[in-house]
Amino acid sequence: MTLDPACMAYPMRRRGMDHDLYAWSNIHQRPALAWPGGCRVAVAIMVSLEWFPILPAADAAFKAPGHMQTAYPDYRHYTSREYGTRIGLYRMLDAFAKVGTRVSVATNAAIAQRYPSIIADIVSAGHEIVAHSTDMDGTIDSSLPEERERALIAQSLDVLEAATGKRPRGWMSIARSQSFNTPRLLREAGIDYMCDWPNDDLPYRFETPAGPIVNVPINHELSDRQIITVQQHSADSYVQQMLDAHDWLARENAPRMLPLHVTPYILGLPYRIGAFERLLARLADSDAAGFLTTGEIAGTLPLHHDPEQAA
Repeated sequence: MTLDPACMAYPMRRRGMDHDLYAWSNIHQRPALAWPGGCRVAVAIMVSLEWFPILPAADAAFKAPGHMQTAYPDYRHYTSREYGTRIGLYRMLDAFAKVGTRVSVATNAAIAQRYPSIIADIVSAGHEIVAHSTDMDGTIDSSLPEERERALIAQSLDVLEAATGKRPRGWMSIARSQSFNTPRLLREAGIDYMCDWPNDDLPYRFETPAGPIVNVPINHELSDRQIITVQQHSADSYVQQMLDAHDWLARENAPRMLPLHVTPYILGLPYRIGAFERLLARLADSDAAGFLTTGEIAGTLPLHHDPEQAA
């Protein structure tokens, strides 16, 4: 069977990423960014705070990572995820307080509706809220009609604004999955930055028909879910890998970003939280590193067109 030549005819095929959202660039050829505080390695901690319905929606675009797995009702996985909201998150908040750092928390709107005290505790500790869809059935891909995606984004932002008194500036999609419309729809909704494209060690700007939006790359390969749950490494191995990443980025001797994407029901367990606290302490003692929220990192790129930084 021969391939239809039409399969190879894609009008946007070109050097880079086959789209008009940004120009491809080499990280070593860009103007250097300056992180707040003057650190070389910006450590961006992103906590995923998620609510999984006990029965996944039949019309969701796909089943989110971490969703229920066995015959329903899947109490085993449901309650293990719930451990994060009942216990694991509070261990993490204590760990952040010990090193005096603020973090970003990507939270489903359902968390604010079901557990408003959790959101109040996060906000009172000075942490940043990043919108993370409605709940873990609120997935996005290009099979989702544009109006439904627009409504999903608006509902997520409206609920979190009502709970916190402040509209989120940042967005993280479930599984980092977007449609072709997502960057534009996020900008139309007033979002300044998103965390879905993990293709860099620095933030960069998209140009959409609705205006520019910054991408802050939160690399899923560095997440506790990927390393501990998927790859079945120990918490100590996770810590060593994060320290190896820090050391490498610091040796590059230029502003770089180290994302720590963590999950309360994974690292918040009693046999893992100690390792996580040791990691935070090591990073806090580093001469090269500084803790920054994803909003602070996004703020290093102004939301206007600058040819020198358009990459």
